[in-house]
Amino acid sequence: MGRRTLVDDVVDALLDDILAGRLKPHDAIPTELELAARNDVSRLTVREALKALRAQNILYVKAGRGTFVNPTDNWTGLDAILRAAAHGNGADEVAVGLIEMRRMVETGAAGLAARRHTDEDVERMRQAVQDMEHFHSSGDLEGFVAADIDFHDAILKASGNPFVRALFAQLGQLLYVARRATSAVPEIQEHAIAFHRRVLEAILTGDSETARKAMDEHMDQTYEDYEKYVHGTTA
Repeated sequence: MGRRTLVDDVVDALLDDILAGRLKPHDAIPTELELAARNDVSRLTVREALKALRAQNILYVKAGRGTFVNPTDNWTGLDAILRAAAHGNGADEVAVGLIEMRRMVETGAAGLAARRHTDEDVERMRQAVQDMEHFHSSGDLEGFVAADIDFHDAILKASGNPFVRALFAQLGQLLYVARRATSAVPEIQEHAIAFHRRVLEAILTGDSETARKAMDEHMDQTYEDYEKYVHGTTA
């Protein structure tokens, strides 16, 4: 991780004000001079911080009127979105949003994997399912989650599209936390193993639509299990 700068400090201070409700959507932010004095930095530093926030659509400018706070659903900066979603009681929003994102991306990846997989990809998927079975039987939650993630990463790799894996890498820690929360339920582990077998079999047919359908059904199961076993049970 790179060294933090004064610009980062100003960005974080403004984000804190927004997430705490001290600055609400469409509120005008303080002037550069006020922000510089408040944060004990130069106006140039403030200018760079505001530029960074505008680039992520956290702030917007009205010509001749000033700089204002954008509603969070307009934000495009990943770190800021995650902070906003996790703020307060946003755990369910994060979990459901991740499942929706996974459905959009992983169904397509499974379709590509059906056509492009190698013997090495298939062996990795098979091993991941075997590992999931082993860790489920032994009650090793951390091992189970790692094997679950490895199965899906093997499919992303088998898709032959490096951008897909790069996208998921950006969400790695968040995906791990979400998987761990759901995998703590034994019934969900059993369902995941069964659906992973189906997805693997579908990929082995070499038919893209069959693989896409299997992954889509797996995402249905993931959402249904989340609603039944996890939703509303987390603090």
